[in-house]
Amino acid sequence: MRPISRMSMVHEILKIEGLSAGYGPLRVLHEIDFSVNEGERIGLVGLNGHGKSTLMRSVMSLVGWQNGSIKIKGQEIGGARSTGAGRRTHAIVQMGVALTPQGDAIFPGMTVAQHLDCGAYSKIAWRERAKRRDAVMDIFPPLRKLETALVGTLSGGERRMVSVGRALMTEASLYLIDEPSLGLAPKISRSVLDALFSLPREGKAMVIAEQNVALLAGKVDRMVGMHAGRLRGDVGHVALS
Repeated sequence: MRPISRMSMVHEILKIEGLSAGYGPLRVLHEIDFSVNEGERIGLVGLNGHGKSTLMRSVMSLVGWQNGSIKIKGQEIGGARSTGAGRRTHAIVQMGVALTPQGDAIFPGMTVAQHLDCGAYSKIAWRERAKRRDAVMDIFPPLRKLETALVGTLSGGERRMVSVGRALMTEASLYLIDEPSLGLAPKISRSVLDALFSLPREGKAMVIAEQNVALLAGKVDRMVGMHAGRLRGDVGHVALS
């Protein structure tokens, strides 16, 4: 029997082909081709306003319009769409995609525990929400003593931990993390990213959009540059000046 090669064992979680997307008359993405394999950690790097967030929002069906193919584990979720942003997002989450949006994206009047439970969207995750919440607090220890605190009263770093932790509560195989270091002190940024990199790789993949390339260097499998709505190919380091 012929041995199974390493390449034949690679499972593609996300495959994007010919994706263009935008808002109203504005085209932000131009014919994007991009793929992510199981176990990969990918840095999506570039300056603000060049399409990193729009690419992640397109995967979640949250943009104004889009054309092109987007497949999650071989299942098509893309195509041509001009209206109804957000109408299919719940189904994409159920397929195993979790997005941590740029900025806090929090509900200030909810407690940390309530906020985390919002991420337990699937039936399995909801049944296991207490256990999953405990696991998130193992990843972000400062949250454990803040479980009953209102999220709106937390520091910037603590709010970011809650936002990321919410995504970790779901039954996800692909995590899209948008600008986790935005507005945070360098030490807090490193702690948030170190927590993300501590997650197991098996059966999962992660794409991190980030301007601060130094935070990702040596910790992701590859970095892909984005400029003016187009990917620049795999890069080691991208000059952001």
